[in-house]
Amino acid sequence: MDYKKAGVDIEAGYKSVELMKEHVKKTMREEVLGGLGGFSGAFSLSKIKEMEEPVLLSGTDGCGTKVKLAIIMDKHDTIGIDAVAMCVNDIACAGGEPLFFLDYIACGKNYPEKIADIVKGVAEGCLQSEAALVGGETAEHPGLMPEEDYDLAGFAVGVCDKKDMITGEDLKAGDVLIGMASSGVHSNGFSLVRKVFEKELTREGLSVCCDELGKSLGEALLAPTRIYVKALKSVKNAGVTVKACSHITGGGFYENIPRMLKEDTRAVIKKDSYPIPAIFKLLAEKGDIAEEMMYNTFNMGLGMIIAVDPADEKKAMEAIRMAGDTPYVVGSVEVGEKGVTLC
Repeated sequence: MDYKKAGVDIEAGYKSVELMKEHVKKTMREEVLGGLGGFSGAFSLSKIKEMEEPVLLSGTDGCGTKVKLAIIMDKHDTIGIDAVAMCVNDIACAGGEPLFFLDYIACGKNYPEKIADIVKGVAEGCLQSEAALVGGETAEHPGLMPEEDYDLAGFAVGVCDKKDMITGEDLKAGDVLIGMASSGVHSNGFSLVRKVFEKELTREGLSVCCDELGKSLGEALLAPTRIYVKALKSVKNAGVTVKACSHITGGGFYENIPRMLKEDTRAVIKKDSYPIPAIFKLLAEKGDIAEEMMYNTFNMGLGMIIAVDPADEKKAMEAIRMAGDTPYVVGSVEVGEKGVTLC
């Protein structure tokens, strides 16, 4: 008896590491010390000394059951972007710069090419957020997971000078709310998505072109989560103070927008101020999902919302466009009970 007969292929693990090295190498920052293969990832903090009061920020998350669609479609090179996005967007939302990322892949059986494809997506997410991929773990779980299944999660660390943290403390009535377009469903609400499209959850069903979407259902649902790190950095570099910020994830508008508000302020969002992507309209219609539930589950086309002073509106909008994102003025802040009003 040996480890391979027990279901764990050590040689496959070695091959996975070799195949992923080319992707990991692309993400390196000058602060990274050493290479892939050590027991820990090393990252120099010498540049942080330039900050007045450096604060470390962290984020950890996964892709939820969106992974199931990647498995069904046998397409694994973008799900890693989702894992990175869910972590680094939270860090950027607090005013931080992501520094490095680590991934964790649990699988029923290690197929080296598949693992390398997953890590390729992780590396792409790191490139988009300018974070270094300094390490990770691929854990083979025979008997715990079916051979074809896997799960993916990650952990990111960032930094921010305390004076630059986005806290919402200076938020006031009259501040403008700017939303940044999402790429689709992102990585939240997929248990409901899979229930709505239960009959289509085959490789063939997801590959059929959908007229309402202008692409296949699988393409629309697997579209990677948008990463807003560069957009928020561009706004900061334009000299605009982001007073408050909300990453629209699980819980949609009703849970996430209040998190950016201070007491006695209320966000008022105009639903017709931006185009809602077709995938959400299809979900609502096919699943007979009430509008309130849609806004309480999904991002509804806005992945990030920021609050700025009215005088900074145009400058912020232009900075977001310069970073390659699409902004919309979607509402304003009013005096009232902490929460959100959709009108």
